[in-house]
Amino acid sequence: MIVWITGLSGAGKSTLAGHLAQRMRARGLPLVLLDGDQLREVFGAAAAGTAHHGRAGRLELALRYARLCRLIAAQELHVVIATIGMFREVYAWNRAHLPGYVEVYLKTPLDELRRRDPKGIYRDYDAGRMRQVAGLDLAVDEPDGADWLLEFAPGRDAPACADELMRLLEARLAP
Repeated sequence: MIVWITGLSGAGKSTLAGHLAQRMRARGLPLVLLDGDQLREVFGAAAAGTAHHGRAGRLELALRYARLCRLIAAQELHVVIATIGMFREVYAWNRAHLPGYVEVYLKTPLDELRRRDPKGIYRDYDAGRMRQVAGLDLAVDEPDGADWLLEFAPGRDAPACADELMRLLEARLAP
């Protein structure tokens, strides 16, 4: 199973992925947890500056992540990945090529993302220090067929969301 958690920066992808990975490991499921920030560093995109921040660079990276997920799953490991998928081409490729693909979309309003802004991305954009920000001046495609849509609600608890998602995954894992 490959659980692809997507949403814009600050939506809570890494937080949810971490809680979900804990639950899956507690049930004895072997898995690899991947995070977009770490993957950008591994693939050299962080050091490449803005070369990977445009549409073509982001699409290339997302497809690399997807192929890595497929490779890991071929080793009989589950994968939980938290990344901005951004493009219909990526979601379609994932559905066609990833075994046990489960798409999770964290839909969070821009005002809430700006309030959270854990990496200062929205603040830097507003100050003119950053461009090609997903959801602002770089268009993103919302997943239209997510297996699990989590819309923002004030006070929603990440561990409880991970419990709910885990129930969905357990139903899919059941023989």
